[in-house]
Amino acid sequence: MRLNTLRPAPGSSCNKRRAGRGIGSGRGKTCGRGHKGQCSRSGGYHKVGFEGGQMPLQRRLPKIGFHSSKSKHTAQLRLHELAKVDQEVIDLAALKAANLVPTVARNVKVFDSGKLEKTVNLKGISVTKGARVAIEALGGTIN
Repeated sequence: MRLNTLRPAPGSSCNKRRAGRGIGSGRGKTCGRGHKGQCSRSGGYHKVGFEGGQMPLQRRLPKIGFHSSKSKHTAQLRLHELAKVDQEVIDLAALKAANLVPTVARNVKVFDSGKLEKTVNLKGISVTKGARVAIEALGGTIN
């Protein structure tokens, strides 16, 4: 096998349509564009979603939903992931050092998910009610 002899399998690819090559080609004169209108002209263009001056669909529909700007700076942490930190007092810097939260995180909230095996002391981290009960049941503290 040589690179200069490689060809597609017979019938797998079609020849390109050549527009504007006479009446016998089937694509002569107007080249498949029709007779009149914006799309028949060179440079005929309209933006995506344009409906000929009618109010476009994306503007007719009501706006719904909300994206909080705080959400990208808030991280969530499961209760059993606190066991991966090997420090006495667990704060935001300790969680970032252990790669449990992203470096852009400013706030962390601990959720009651999984079992906590060791006593932890949290500082500057918010917790849910269930997580607070679980941490305090093992003798941990939350500041």
